[in-house]
Amino acid sequence: MKRISNGKLYDTETATRIASKSHGQGRRDFSYYEETLYRKRTGEYFLYGEGGPMSRYSVSRGLNEWSGGEKIIPLTYEKAREWGEASMDADDYQAEFGEIVEESSERVTMSISLDGTVADRIRREAKEKGLSVSALIASKF
Repeated sequence: MKRISNGKLYDTETATRIASKSHGQGRRDFSYYEETLYRKRTGEYFLYGEGGPMSRYSVSRGLNEWSGGEKIIPLTYEKAREWGEASMDADDYQAEFGEIVEESSERVTMSISLDGTVADRIRREAKEKGLSVSALIASKF
């Protein structure tokens, strides 16, 4: 399927299939739907979905008449990750989005040497944002 959205082409034939997930009791179930996450060569993500007349992909065919349908939905990186967390197993998720590094509650004191102008810029940005220097540096990572 091909779709143009906001001047960008989304094509299931040329994009890389990342993962699929189905919902419902099979294609004969009116509420059945299947979604597939794709990544374009540009790194952009989109979701291709198709489903029955009572699914989120249904299409109105008239007054109280519905049929199955299909749709391409462009996704931001964050939305693609959210879909992946809900729909992919851990190994496939980490293969696509990178290894999960859990934050440590342990605090570490470091001593670093910076050029004076860099140190001033860091202090100024921290003050402008109402953060400590430590919090500002942590927010960058």
